[in-house]
Formats: sequence, structure tokens, C-alpha cells
Amino acid sequence: MTSAAIPAQNAPRGPAARAVDLTKVYGSGDTRVVALDQISCTFQRAQFTAIMGPSGSGKSTLMHCLAGLDDATGGSVFIGDTDITTLDDKRLTRLRRDAVGFIFQAYNLLPTLTALENITLPLDIAGRKPDKEWLDTVVDTIGLRDRLSHRPTELSGGQQQRVACARALVSRPDIIFADEPTGNLDSASGTEVLSFLRRSVTDMHQTIVMVTHDPSAAAYSDRVLFLADGRIVDEMADPTAEAVLDRMKKFEISHSTVIEKAHSGDDGR
Repeated sequence: MTSAAIPAQNAPRGPAARAVDLTKVYGSGDTRVVALDQISCTFQRAQFTAIMGPSGSGKSTLMHCLAGLDDATGGSVFIGDTDITTLDDKRLTRLRRDAVGFIFQAYNLLPTLTALENITLPLDIAGRKPDKEWLDTVVDTIGLRDRLSHRPTELSGGQQQRVACARALVSRPDIIFADEPTGNLDSASGTEVLSFLRRSVTDMHQTIVMVTHDPSAAAYSDRVLFLADGRIVDEMADPTAEAVLDRMKKFEISHSTVIEKAHSGDDGR
């Protein structure tokens, strides 16, 4: 690591993000769907959180609302000390640019740019010059210094996603949101990317919130939040793949039982 790494004791204080009674409703009347039901949660700095749950549980909606990509119906979302639900579009765009990093399942790299140009693109758009020491730290951490002049088509899927991870880190955001970042990768490439995300938290004190369906991916995190029907139903610290899989199976069995009772008209009383 270079001197650009942030000493833990010098990192900003307080949570990187939090939600308070966060609610998201789609539609109205007979088509009304409560995607998030008064969720409150906190994401501490320099912590890696995985969000898991059955399909339709609200995990992607939660991440999109936390990141300011989707509007909340009710409640508040804070990035640092800023309540993003009170910001107009211009201020929200500026905050996302300066304080939030994004990693998606699709790498979203520009094919005409080199790996290095893709990494520095957010800073270029903002008219800012990269911090040379920090850029070197990020590049050395992703382990692709000898591939920086290559374009995306000359990189493997795992290498492209590591470039996307570096792009999210280069502006030193308060928090990074990752939506199924290994979803398009084979097992070996997925391990490369998850190891990099883990190192960015441990060595560079980054804050990461990752939506995933994969217990093995969740095992790289410091804690797992489990969602079901738009609510946080459980939490696990220091997860292992086996423990997460076991917990998910229990949720799926419970969820299936509720659905079967609803269809049969049995309310369980």
C-alpha cells in the first residue's frame, strides 16, 4: 500500500449511510405494492454489508433508494449527514457524483477507452484531476497495472469488473453500492472481484453495500441483512457461506408456507 491509503483513525466519523422508516410504494389501489415497509438500518464506515433475500423481497429497491437512484415514498435516507430525500435533482446529482460509487452486474465500461481512462472517467466528467497517490493505490490494489492501456475487449470479464470497481473507488466516495457485481462472472473471476472488494474495505477503509443472491459472495462481507416482503427480518455478523445458505433456506421455507396458506385461504389461526 502507498501513503495514499486512509489511516482508519483519520476516516470521517459517523455512519456512511442510514435509512429511517424508509418506505417505497409502487402503484395504487388494486395494483399497490409495498416494496419497502418502514425499513430502518445503518451502514457504518469501513464496513462491508451484504443484502440478501428471496426474489421480490425488496433488496434491489432498498439499494436504489439508499443510493438516490429511486425516490422514497416515505421516510428518510442519509448519506453521511445529508438527508438525500430533501435534495432537488441538481444537488442529488452532485452528491451522487461526489459521495457515492456504483458497481453493477454489467461492467458499463466504454469500449473506446482504455482501462485507465475508464477508471478516471468520473473525475474527468467532473473536471477534477485524480490524486496520483490514491490512483496508484487503487491501481495496485486491483492488480492490473500492466493492463491499463488495454481496452475492455482485451480484458477478461473479471478484469473488466475490477476496472469498474476501481472506477467506483477513484473519487474516494463515502459509500459504494454494488448490485450483483459477480452475477456475470465465472467462479474464479468472481473470487477476484470479491477479494478486491474485501481488500478495499480492510486496507482502504471503504464502505460497501452489496446486493447478492450468492451465499459465497455474502461470506466476504462483515454482516448480512436479510430482507423478506420489504422488511429486514434478520441480520448476521461475520457470515460464512454455510451459515448464510442455512438461514436463506429457512426464509424460503417460511415464505413458501405463507404463500401456500394465502392461496388455500388458511390464515394460520
